[in-house]
Amino acid sequence: MKADVLLGLQWGDEGKGKLVDVLAPKYDVIARFQGGPNAGHTLEFNNIKHITHNIPSGIFREKSINVIGNGVVLDPESFRGEIDSLLKLGIDLKGRLKISMKAHLIMPTHRILDAASEAAKGQTKIGSTLRGIGPTYMDKTGRNGLRVGDIISPAFHEKYNFLTKKHQDILKQYNFDYDLSGHEEGWFEGIETIKKFDLVNSEYLINSFLDEGKTVLAEGAQGTMLDIDFGSYPFVTSSNTICAGACTGLGIPPNKIGQIIGIFKAYCTRVGSGPFPTEQDNETGESMRQKGGEYGATTGRPRRCGWLDLPMLKYAIMLNGTTQLMMTKADVLSHFDTIRVCTAYNINNKTTDQLPFDINCPIQPVYTELKSWKTDLTGVRKMEGLPTELMAYVHFIEKNTGIPVRIIGVGAGREQFIELN
Repeated sequence: MKADVLLGLQWGDEGKGKLVDVLAPKYDVIARFQGGPNAGHTLEFNNIKHITHNIPSGIFREKSINVIGNGVVLDPESFRGEIDSLLKLGIDLKGRLKISMKAHLIMPTHRILDAASEAAKGQTKIGSTLRGIGPTYMDKTGRNGLRVGDIISPAFHEKYNFLTKKHQDILKQYNFDYDLSGHEEGWFEGIETIKKFDLVNSEYLINSFLDEGKTVLAEGAQGTMLDIDFGSYPFVTSSNTICAGACTGLGIPPNKIGQIIGIFKAYCTRVGSGPFPTEQDNETGESMRQKGGEYGATTGRPRRCGWLDLPMLKYAIMLNGTTQLMMTKADVLSHFDTIRVCTAYNINNKTTDQLPFDINCPIQPVYTELKSWKTDLTGVRKMEGLPTELMAYVHFIEKNTGIPVRIIGVGAGREQFIELN
């Protein structure tokens, strides 16, 4: 068997969690391969909204095994809160959740370092979620990190204290007040929660699942344009969000990757700072925000909104080798009379469909206008009920990208994702 990969093609918030939940019955295993609690995957069913941060989005499907891979950075305190919330709903993940021993731990001082660093940047801040993600990945690449497997080592507290002292020495460089004791109690309680689960060598586990013929879905966090190498640098996350990250974040070889499922919104959104060529900082953008409920699942910050950007979408498809597309939030555009799609960029009076090295440079989008469907889609359940104008929008995207759109989302519920023939 080969593992399928599901990931975002924009700046995150594309609806990955919802689609993992929808697709989960087709898979035996759901595995997160990168990111941390800076990701907020929202799932809605039975009139209840659930948001996951550390745990894969297959948790509400009882037959699914869920794996937190080695490429993830795990926050024990946040993890404990998620587990407690699930227990209140009657969901016990013991036996169904596996945690890689090679996943790195976000320490209390990582979160403090994140806040101190962002505060020191002033106007040049990148819009960090302040969850300690960046400092944790820095320690990982600097070969100083604390890993999940360390918590069962006799030397765990020695390692923890050593790294904490190192962080405190770094914090002396900042004029930043903090109280470490206020963070540690919940963190160590989270460590005890982690110990209750199966701590595994996930690279062996995932490959054995594939060898046994089990179906595996690798779940990404954030989106392609936040990739540390290929995103809108420096306004990016600290991990590889593209398909290649599934290989390094789970320990599976490239020849064991199957379908690559790319998720995108019918328009674009972005949280925090950074370039956004098609942003509509006006009534149009505000209308998208209100109709789409565009507020960060993790931070609650209002998302910036704008029209669909095809050069960026094609770039993401190229990087990931995307084999099929899934478009979410088509219902949000129903109230517009005309829909605009960016098909090229004008940079220094030259037209191009390629992203420049410095995407922070002045970019003038070149737009194509299409008719809106002006129809409430939220009650549609079958392809035959979708308006011709919406299907024309879909075909326009397929023609420009060369990739088929397999699913359209017309709302947040499980039943509001429509498969296309």
